[in-house]
Amino acid sequence: MIMMPLGPQFMRLFGVDPREFGLLVSVYTFAAAASGFLAAFWIDRLDRKRALLGLYAGFIIATGLCGFAPNYAALLAARVVAGAFGGVLGGLVFGIVADLVPYARRASATAIVAAAFSLASVAGIPCALWLAARISWRAPFLVLALASVAVAALAMWLLPPMRSHVDPDARPRPLGQLRAIFGVANHRWAFALMIALMFAGFTVIPFIAPYNVANVGISEADLAVIYFVGGLATLVTSQVIGWLADRRGKRRVFTAIALISIVPLLVTTHLPPLPLPAVVACAVLFFVFVPGRFGPAMALVSGSVEPRLRGSFMSFNAAIQQLGAGLASLLAGLVIGRAADGTLTGYGTVGWIAVGCTLGAIWIAGRVRVVGASDRPPVATGV
Repeated sequence: MIMMPLGPQFMRLFGVDPREFGLLVSVYTFAAAASGFLAAFWIDRLDRKRALLGLYAGFIIATGLCGFAPNYAALLAARVVAGAFGGVLGGLVFGIVADLVPYARRASATAIVAAAFSLASVAGIPCALWLAARISWRAPFLVLALASVAVAALAMWLLPPMRSHVDPDARPRPLGQLRAIFGVANHRWAFALMIALMFAGFTVIPFIAPYNVANVGISEADLAVIYFVGGLATLVTSQVIGWLADRRGKRRVFTAIALISIVPLLVTTHLPPLPLPAVVACAVLFFVFVPGRFGPAMALVSGSVEPRLRGSFMSFNAAIQQLGAGLASLLAGLVIGRAADGTLTGYGTVGWIAVGCTLGAIWIAGRVRVVGASDRPPVATGV
């Protein structure tokens, strides 16, 4: 999240083109995918709390290394390390949610966790842009590392031990585990849904800031306003979407939100030069409906697996999710170019790619089945 709004500064200070900036974003997700895949073989044998704290410690150190990187290559390497820890963390967090929250309330719970994206937009990104403008691009990484230490302390204090899923007599069987996860067609449909959803978002998201600066005429300082207002809107709407998904059905709400999201995808990737208020209005639509698809989709995905396999499944899912995001960012970096006048080209094409992937995600979601529960909305009963 912190990399993308700083894109214009990285491209200017390091002298990199859109392809190299896309690599800076995608290398994190590729590392996250690799570590998530490896973690899937052992994550279910550990206490969830201890695993979370250990991985978070590694992520904090890697984030601090990003702030001390002397050049593009060093920053690229530090992002690899951060991704290796961060990728497993994402799957572990959603696995904990799925373990602790019944399916009937899981979309709302997922929306609360996903609200971190909104909080990052409301508080984190404006602060990061302010620190980068006033001090250095290094400052946001160092401040984030320090703030993460406080979060780790809270997690250590508040989270209970989580070992009920651990079978002490179970022996590691990697091939059997692969068959148990990937041998089920329903699991494969769930993974395909996440890949399609990542391509439907991360072909567009990494280049929002560079495009707004280079093509729309927004200043780097005004980017903070866009992310603040957009994130503020999603703090409310993400909870509403989660509430609706639990009451009207995850699949139905996902389909509706995904169809609506096509409009802001195309608007965002085809914006002409506009005044700031108009750009903010477009950004609000994007922030509400594009990330808004994630909560209902993740609830569907987490419901597609038996509880005994959920930790490994969610780790594989996080790896596939990160791989999809990385490939999407890399694809966007290959499609988008820079014209002689400094504007970006090909962003509109990326928007149409995202629309196609959105339609594909809707089709795939219809094939994901919930295990041990129904996705039908609850029926009100009276006496």
